[in-house]
Amino acid sequence: MNSEVSHYRTCVVDSLSEIGQENWDGLLHSQDKPNPFLSFAFLHALHESGSASAQSGWVPRFIIIWEQDNLVAAMPLYEKMHSYGEYVFDWSWANAYQQHGLSYYPKLLSAIPFTPVQGNRLLSRTPIAEKALLQHLSSLIKSGAYSSCHVLFPTSNEMQTFKAQGFMQRQGVQFHWQNQGFQDFEHFLSSLEQKKRKNIRAERRKVREAGVQFLRLRGKDTKLADWQFFKRCYDHTYSEHHSSPYLNLDFFQRIGASMPDNILLIIATLGNERIAAALFIHDETTIYGRYWGCLQQLPCLHFETAYYQALEFCIDEKIQVFEGGAQGEHKMARGFLPQKTYSAHFLNEPAFADAVAHFLQREQGGIDNYINELCDHSPFKSTIESND
Repeated sequence: MNSEVSHYRTCVVDSLSEIGQENWDGLLHSQDKPNPFLSFAFLHALHESGSASAQSGWVPRFIIIWEQDNLVAAMPLYEKMHSYGEYVFDWSWANAYQQHGLSYYPKLLSAIPFTPVQGNRLLSRTPIAEKALLQHLSSLIKSGAYSSCHVLFPTSNEMQTFKAQGFMQRQGVQFHWQNQGFQDFEHFLSSLEQKKRKNIRAERRKVREAGVQFLRLRGKDTKLADWQFFKRCYDHTYSEHHSSPYLNLDFFQRIGASMPDNILLIIATLGNERIAAALFIHDETTIYGRYWGCLQQLPCLHFETAYYQALEFCIDEKIQVFEGGAQGEHKMARGFLPQKTYSAHFLNEPAFADAVAHFLQREQGGIDNYINELCDHSPFKSTIESND
């Protein structure tokens, strides 16, 4: 090992319990922009509930670097035998490997399970500690045990670091809302084109006239019955899409108890019945739309529960950004604008790496054109117009 980093102690752990919450969160909060999904509470809940565990195909292989008793660097890393729950799709790459008699799995993946949110993947206190982290990652990649390594939704600065290490860049698109100092929801609406403004008012009116009301529950106010109802809604969404839910009730209860300041649960009621719910994770600057589901379909209920109620919360709490999650051009009509996301990929097989590099180059051109086209259809006013 390079003498610069030889005084570090490096290991790979399969449980955050081996690190401890104080050590992990202390390192996390030394980073520029920590988010709740990287917290000990969130990751530990995923692992301990079995939602992201060896049994579900997410084997933790976290790289940990100590300097004496101080945690100086870490990387959330998993060994994967499938590509479910990642939101950056590489199924075609896996199929190509199989067709040529090669094994794509296991692969290494640095990501937050089931969470398409940008954040730190290289947690380090110093450049030298980061260098040690990258050296150990390189050793794992080249060990022969894995076909490839993939880093999903890193920060833009980290993306440059991975490119310098020989990783290929892939781009994607999400839709984010920016708070422009809005005083209330009507103030936000006044920034939109007239047609968009009228459509949103009409959608909200339909829900209101149907008699639907809403509860906003912070984490500290949630009870078991609330999580049981939300889980029914969550499961119903997956059933409607003919797929299986990733997260279990134990996970939701755990985050409700261990990170209550980051939880917002919105529940829709009709008369004496609860009919829909949406879960959001947030910190002081950003709210993240995560999951939604309903047990009774009503016109525009989805938009009100999963978007407009959360936008009102952002304005009330002066939260600056609402990240709407994966995909969804329909979000633009609600004031969300396209944002690039990134992922980094390293394939050990040279021929496949070359083929993927050409594919990504073509794909990036399509992404650029797609974003340019979307930006030509901004929902916001370009000139002064009536606010009726």
